[in-house]
Amino acid sequence: MMDPHGIREKAIRLRRVLGDCRLCPRSCRVNRTAGERGFCALSGDVILSHALPHHGEEPPLSGSRGAGTLFFSSCNLKCIYCQNHQISHSVTGRPCDGNALADVIMRLQEQGCHNIELVTPTPHLPGILDGLMLATQRGLHIPVVYNCGGYEDADVLRQLEGIVDVYLPDFKYGNDEWAMRFSGVGDYVRRALTALREMLRQTFEELHLEDGIARRGLIIRHLILPGAVENSFEALRLLRAHLPAAVPISLMSQYTPTPRVAGHPDLGRRLVRDEYESVVDFALDLGFETLFLQDVDERHMTPDFQLEVPFQWM
Repeated sequence: MMDPHGIREKAIRLRRVLGDCRLCPRSCRVNRTAGERGFCALSGDVILSHALPHHGEEPPLSGSRGAGTLFFSSCNLKCIYCQNHQISHSVTGRPCDGNALADVIMRLQEQGCHNIELVTPTPHLPGILDGLMLATQRGLHIPVVYNCGGYEDADVLRQLEGIVDVYLPDFKYGNDEWAMRFSGVGDYVRRALTALREMLRQTFEELHLEDGIARRGLIIRHLILPGAVENSFEALRLLRAHLPAAVPISLMSQYTPTPRVAGHPDLGRRLVRDEYESVVDFALDLGFETLFLQDVDERHMTPDFQLEVPFQWM
């Protein structure tokens, strides 16, 4: 974590970007500081949905005491199958200024969480940095994790150097045809690969652990979609071609259909074991050195954000 003054300077720079919003590749160019709203439908306020110790992340993040996870409202992708659709497809939650956000962050640290994990933070970045600045002044010392959908602007990510310790992006698609079909963006692959290279530049290729807990590094997530194994193959080929084999890859099996895709011919069902195992085998054949894997079972893993504790199965 850098010094509070440095965080403040970066928060000021990003708030200028917010005035002609280019925080993500959608580049809506609206003045969110004046209440104008673009694709994410957010104004200049940070909207926090939930904050809690989360025990369902990758082991180096959850550890024994949980990741200190802050779920922010809305998203710059809004994938049709989003597992967090209750909060990502709308603006729901409570506004937080810097002081309120710092209170939440420090409470999670006091509860013993291993890190502060920011989920879908991109549209909220100036306000989040305000909160991190104040939390740093109050003694924040655990790593900051940036959990995003991968559709990021590399210039914005450069402003996070020295603030974010661990990047946890998705790499969702192997080509832009899949990205347009499911997320409505035609430049996902190029943008995501450029963002991943910037994240790697900041953190280096090997995950740095202390007592089994991530202190610095990059973990790339890929959610395997039912009926879309070829998309996973293409995504893994791209990752292997553009990034070192030492970068950890998390292959996620937990896909559960949401109401919006209940009748979809592929997305309307769960992933089956053969699909998941074929992707794992493909990743091993490509030579990835570190894979985080999940079981394939009948549990419905989608959180319910209408509950105070959304993850009832943990």
